[in-house]
Amino acid sequence: MRVLITRPRPDAEALAALLRERGIESLIEPLLEIIPTPVPALDLDDVQALLLTSANGARALAHKTDRRDLVVFVVGPATAATARDAGFADVTVADGDVAALADLVESRLDAAGGALLHVSGSAVAGDLAGRLGCAGFEVRRAVLYEARPATALSDTAMAAIDQGDIDSVLLFSPRTAESFVRLSRQASLALDGLRALCLSPAVADQAEATPWGEIAVAARPDQDALLALIQTPPGD
Repeated sequence: MRVLITRPRPDAEALAALLRERGIESLIEPLLEIIPTPVPALDLDDVQALLLTSANGARALAHKTDRRDLVVFVVGPATAATARDAGFADVTVADGDVAALADLVESRLDAAGGALLHVSGSAVAGDLAGRLGCAGFEVRRAVLYEARPATALSDTAMAAIDQGDIDSVLLFSPRTAESFVRLSRQASLALDGLRALCLSPAVADQAEATPWGEIAVAARPDQDALLALIQTPPGD
């Protein structure tokens, strides 16, 4: 069994190590390159909490400020682990998507307690600021990185897919799924012998733009649930 990991390289390497521990081979094919954006120093004086919707955001924030005393709300376990590894101690974890994060923040914080700072990339999924804004919160956005899409699949990935050396493709975001489908078409690759393992229905919606052997969706929008699909027989 061999899977293709499409995550940005820092996340992909950690995931590949986890898969090796489970006896699963992988090939890393980052479809997004994370580029830091030049921004002024962050003003956190009136911020009551930080909102993180990706591990990339957690890493970018850690490089931008030395402060580790603020409350941090994160979208899911992988982002929480990255934030804690970076030294943030007070981390509260949502159930894996923006809607769950907004609900969690609304239930735990008072809008009168200060602004919220959403650390993000140049592109975001969901309307976190809109949802929390309707609840009376002031949400600021700090764009600390750009996720630059790949322009082509590598020769190694194309050969592995063409020769049947890949069983499944791990797709963590709608943007990555759309990119993989587009680049596969560009390379004239058939995907009907592969399984698309998708983090959420929104990811699967993008994957469905081309025929696959199977499109499977994780039971929950988190990495553990997605990895559980790898060893689940097709069709189950």
